[in-house]
Amino acid sequence: MTKIIRVSTVPVSLNVLLKGQLAFLKKHFEIIAVSGGGRDLNEVENREEVKVIPVEIQRQISLFKDLISLIQLYKTFKKEKPDIIHSITPKAGLLSMIAGKMAGVPIRMHTFTGLIFPTRTGVMQKLLINMDRLLCMAATHVYPEGRGVESDLLKYKITNKPLKIIANGNVNGIDLQYYNPELFSADSKDNLRKELNIDSKDFIFVFVGRLVGDKGINELVQAFSEYKKDNVKLLLVGSFEDELDPLKKETYLEIKNNSNIISVGFQKDVRPYLAISNTLLFPSYREGFPNVVMQAGAMGLPAIVTNINGSNEIIENEKNGLIIPVKDEKEIAIAMERIINNKNFYLKLKEMSRKMIVDRYDQSFVWNELLKEYNSLLIIKN
Repeated sequence: MTKIIRVSTVPVSLNVLLKGQLAFLKKHFEIIAVSGGGRDLNEVENREEVKVIPVEIQRQISLFKDLISLIQLYKTFKKEKPDIIHSITPKAGLLSMIAGKMAGVPIRMHTFTGLIFPTRTGVMQKLLINMDRLLCMAATHVYPEGRGVESDLLKYKITNKPLKIIANGNVNGIDLQYYNPELFSADSKDNLRKELNIDSKDFIFVFVGRLVGDKGINELVQAFSEYKKDNVKLLLVGSFEDELDPLKKETYLEIKNNSNIISVGFQKDVRPYLAISNTLLFPSYREGFPNVVMQAGAMGLPAIVTNINGSNEIIENEKNGLIIPVKDEKEIAIAMERIINNKNFYLKLKEMSRKMIVDRYDQSFVWNELLKEYNSLLIIKN
C-alpha cells in the first residue's frame, strides 16, 4: 500500500491545521504523522487512527539540534520507505525535504503555509531566504497555500520549480458542520456572556490567535484603548508567548487594566467565543492562509483584517469584511467605527460572511483536491 508521511515542526500543527484530513487520507493510503512528541501528537494518533513517530524539531535556528533532527528524520525515512513525504511549516519543510532527498524518497512535497522572510530585514532575511531556497531545491514539488504566498515566492526568486495552489488555497478547508452558529443556543451564549461579564447589548470585537507582536496585538490594543465606549468590548482568545515575540510593556498593562478588554487565554474550542462575538479583528503582520478568518466567517462573523497573504484572499473588502493596512492603529480604529456606527453596512457584511466561506472552502472539496494531487503524482512516479 502507498505510504505517505506528513511532517510538521510542532505537533499542534498536525493536530489543529490538519484535523480530520489524515483520517480521510487513511482510507486511501498508509499514513504516518511525524512531529515533536507530546499531547498533541497523541491526540493525532488517537483521533486520526494513524501511526505517529515523534521527532523533535526546533522552531528556532539551532545548528546542533537541527542536525540531530535531520539525522533522526533521515533514519525514519530510510526505515519506513515512504512513497511521499509532505511537509508543512518552515523548519519541518527544510529538514524533511533534505532528509527525504538523502533517503531517496521519490516524491517530496512541501506546502508553504506562510513565509517569514518578507517581514524580516538584513542578515536574518537573507538567511531565511536561503533556507527556503534550499528547501525548494530538495523538494520535488512546491505548493503555496494561497496566491499571496505564491507571489512572494516568485518575487524573491525562491524557486524555479512550478508552483501549484491546491483547491482555493487552504491546507484543510473548513468543517462547515462544526463551525456553524446554529449549534449554539441563545441560553448557552447568554451563560458565556454572564461568565465574562459581558452585557447582551455589548458589541464584541474578537481576536483569536497567539497574543504576540507579529499578530498586530500592540496596534490592536492601542487602537482599542482610545475607544472609550463601555458597550464595546474586545475579547482576546489566545495565549501569550513571551519567549518568542513578547508584547510591549504598555500593551500588557492595558490588557490587564482595561475592563473592556477580556482575555480568556488559549481555548481548545473557540466556537463559543466566536458565537457571542460580532466581528473578528485580525491585524496580523503575516500569514499563510489564516484558519481563524475562515472559522469566524463560517460562524457568521465579518472580519477586519490587514492586507496580507491569505487574509486578503478570504476577505473581499466591503463584501464580507474590511481590509486595512498593516501596523496602523488609526486604520484599525476607523474600521471599528465603520462597523459599529453603520448597522446596515455591518448586517450586509454579516449576511455574506458564511456564504462566501461555504462557496470556496468546504473541507470535503479541499481534501478531495489533495487526494487527486497525490494520485496524479503517484501515476507519474509509476
